[in-house]
Amino acid sequence: MKVAVVGATGLVGTKMMQVLEERNFPVTELLPVASERSVGKEVSFKGKTYKVIGMQQAIDEKPQVAIFSAGGGTSLEWAPKFAAAGITVIDNSSAWRMDPTKKLVVPEINAEVLTSEDKIIANPNCSTIQMVVALNPLHKAYKMKRVIVSTYQSVTGTGKKAVDQLFNERTGKEGERAYNQPIDLNVIPQIDVFTDNGYTKEEMKMTNETIKILQDDSIRLTATAIRIPVIGGHSESINVEFENEFELDEVRKLLQDAPGVILQDDTAAGLYPMPLNAHEKDEVFVGRLRRDETQPKTLNLWVVSDNLRKGAATNAVQIAEYLLAQKLI
Repeated sequence: MKVAVVGATGLVGTKMMQVLEERNFPVTELLPVASERSVGKEVSFKGKTYKVIGMQQAIDEKPQVAIFSAGGGTSLEWAPKFAAAGITVIDNSSAWRMDPTKKLVVPEINAEVLTSEDKIIANPNCSTIQMVVALNPLHKAYKMKRVIVSTYQSVTGTGKKAVDQLFNERTGKEGERAYNQPIDLNVIPQIDVFTDNGYTKEEMKMTNETIKILQDDSIRLTATAIRIPVIGGHSESINVEFENEFELDEVRKLLQDAPGVILQDDTAAGLYPMPLNAHEKDEVFVGRLRRDETQPKTLNLWVVSDNLRKGAATNAVQIAEYLLAQKLI
């Protein structure tokens, strides 16, 4: 199994190689791929050193699968070229997510939609992935009507420059800035650019991607996405109104049994999800379950996950694992 990782020198690309190694994906040959300025740099994988190669060379090497995390523009230009060469692309950017001809996949929810014909497969937005993994079993049981979500997102979602800005500000150093505003000791109520309706692109991604993944356009979802000075993962406060009544004990049981979910809901013991504890883990952590006492059939919950892992690298590798298991690559 020859595997290309496109964007191999970035935060997510590095994490993808780490996850491929940890999960023992059967990589017989790794092709680390990046932009021309990074060609020739070295990366390590399973104790070996590999030289970074360029896009066309990677296509010429004919890997079975290419996992992309190199930005939307790169994906729009190069993913079709990889696909035309018969290479299955799993793309982590936003380029293909809402394309009606492309599948948007969270393996715990809808991997079965994939076929051997799917040569460009979209990985959802990190904040969407953790939310739908937690909500899917509840939607199946009670049918969601309306979701209000506020996110508290790690600087790692922006990339290495943002992490550097946080720690530079903390130590009083000058350096490159990912944000126009200070991030240390601050909260920035903007992720991505604003759209005409006053929401950011990140907020609209959560709305549109949820409907596509769950295949239910009756769900009404409104989001507020916030950047906070942490690095371990994204947190989400979710208020969800259902069509059908629920019991909290049944909700807990559904979440305990849900694939990819770990329930941490013991407030008496101080047990609830936090990014510090979700860091470097693949699961979605759920807690603070309680009824919304202001209206019927409505639940509050708190959801945390490592955005570089389940929110990006792990989800992409899980898609590749499914394709391999089903003999689709």
